[in-house]
Amino acid sequence: MSDAFTVLWTHDTCRALRKAGRVGERPPVAFSGIHSSLPAWTGARAGDEVYALHVNRCEVFLVSRLRVIDLERRACCGTPPATWEDPAYSGHGDWSMLGADGCGAVAVHVDATPVRFDVPIPGELLARPTWRNRRGQTRSLKHVVDGRLERSVSLQGFYRLTSESADESAEVVTSALS
Repeated sequence: MSDAFTVLWTHDTCRALRKAGRVGERPPVAFSGIHSSLPAWTGARAGDEVYALHVNRCEVFLVSRLRVIDLERRACCGTPPATWEDPAYSGHGDWSMLGADGCGAVAVHVDATPVRFDVPIPGELLARPTWRNRRGQTRSLKHVVDGRLERSVSLQGFYRLTSESADESAEVVTSALS
């Protein structure tokens, strides 16, 4: 059975997506890293879904749903860099803002919904999502006040959703695409 995760895309990432004209396009790739500047997609495998989130003015937005295809370097990634100055994934220059130049970046090929910044997660749902760690312990989103997210610190990272929260996230995507 596949799992579902969340990843928070920063203001810088989302600003770069807008500036590059990627809104409405489907990213073919995202990037995982080994440094805290780039979320490590630990535990993700082919078939898993990742919900890319963005927080703006205390509202949480669902930017894209990415279904993992593989975590392999392919021909589409371009030639591996010969020196440290060369781009790590020259074949994915259009999507480099998703972390191609991050420390130890690894390409994660995905089948994604178009990038959007107009799908807010309803405030009443913000108190309900739960995540579980590898030991089965669950946690919920902190700093939710009156349906608004006061601080995004508990979203920063790459986290596995519980099956109930994954189902609710899927419903938000389905209704947004309808």
